[in-house]
Amino acid sequence: MLLLTGTTGEPAGFDTGPIFFISDSITAILLIRILSSWEQASILRAETKAMALSVVIVDDEQLARDELSYLLKSVEDVTVVAQGHNGIEAVNLVKEFSPDLLVIDVQMPGLDGFGVLKKLLDKKLPIPQIVFATAYDQYAVKAFEVNAVDYLLKPFDKKRVSQAIEKARKRIQGQPAGTDKLDTLVKLLEAQRPQNSKVLLRSAGRLLLVDQKDVCFASIEDGIISVAATNLDGQSNCRTLEELLEGLDPEVFWRAHRSFVVNINRIKEVVPWFKSSYQLRMDDRKQTEIPVSRAQTKRLRELFGL
Repeated sequence: MLLLTGTTGEPAGFDTGPIFFISDSITAILLIRILSSWEQASILRAETKAMALSVVIVDDEQLARDELSYLLKSVEDVTVVAQGHNGIEAVNLVKEFSPDLLVIDVQMPGLDGFGVLKKLLDKKLPIPQIVFATAYDQYAVKAFEVNAVDYLLKPFDKKRVSQAIEKARKRIQGQPAGTDKLDTLVKLLEAQRPQNSKVLLRSAGRLLLVDQKDVCFASIEDGIISVAATNLDGQSNCRTLEELLEGLDPEVFWRAHRSFVVNINRIKEVVPWFKSSYQLRMDDRKQTEIPVSRAQTKRLRELFGL
């Protein structure tokens, strides 16, 4: 005879109900299996409910970050661990916090959402689940769907935010997205991203907007950033070259030296220098020569096949 304790809906072993005396061994085995299944299901539900998501939000607009943060607070077991306002911060925050989910704006000055993904892939950092915030048209949205990366259209909708989070949660519980899909997405949509094509310069007491393609190089000395363009020279309001780079196309502008940023398309000549070093003769009015740091020599060789 087998003695079991428990009540309906509770696994055996919890002495909270009447005692059952079962003389039929087959019935006893079946009851044990049923109670065991109930117990496993209860544990699984508890684990699912307890699973929390850490989220990093990156958007260059403060209002968008505030709205997303507010909407995410209404979703169960979601914690916003950090916020950033540009692509460089996004890469650093992913490296620092290793979030489960990154909600990132597609269009940002300098290193945008696509550039962030490329940086993460290049640096071989763990890729979190990605939810893009975008104002793109339906063609781009369909591309997100095909590549199994979720999106949020601006202005944000509470229900849609919840759906995106639940989709990310299910993917985390299942198999993580392959980086090959992310790489495909970057290549597919990179051509569609709009560029902030203007640079603000102070010159002769005026504030002038210059096309990025006309900027030859920028340099910093004593905390002042000077910019040489095709037809004028001026100064940027940026405080550091890093800040200036945030607003430039990362595929075109290169930090050749700690004190210089150059437009790759405006390099006129690569000049061999002492001890296997190089200088760059630029296509500005003065044909300025800019040193290439030893740390960037490898990049120079990759660019021009030296």
